[in-house]
Amino acid sequence: MVTAGKPSRARAQVSIVSNNSETLDGLQEYLAKAGVSCLTTRAIRELAKTPGDAASSAIIFPDDFADVEVIAFLRALRRDRPKLLAVLITREPQRYRAALEPDGRSVSPLVMPRPSFGWEILDAIRAHVEAFQS
Repeated sequence: MVTAGKPSRARAQVSIVSNNSETLDGLQEYLAKAGVSCLTTRAIRELAKTPGDAASSAIIFPDDFADVEVIAFLRALRRDRPKLLAVLITREPQRYRAALEPDGRSVSPLVMPRPSFGWEILDAIRAHVEAFQS
């Protein structure tokens, strides 16, 4: 006899981009404990090299990089990986306004204040994964 159980939760895969090793290590450790596999990098260009389906979300700390580099990267990311959720953790969201507008083709990036707590980031990742699982 088959019994109904809780539906299984899709496993999230996340890329984290920050130039701060404490940020990378701390967030990766927190997410790993919650069952999220992570790829971390200190170079924003490295995230573009990951396989297209390798991550469901990208957590980006854009304040660590040049504005021009971040805006160009976000535009390319939204064009090339429209289902990927980009989460920007920033003190100055207005700096990235040019790359955040809804475009009708991709998931709009989520902007969170810096600092943000790990559980807030985890909730955003899980909500995105679950939305695409259904």
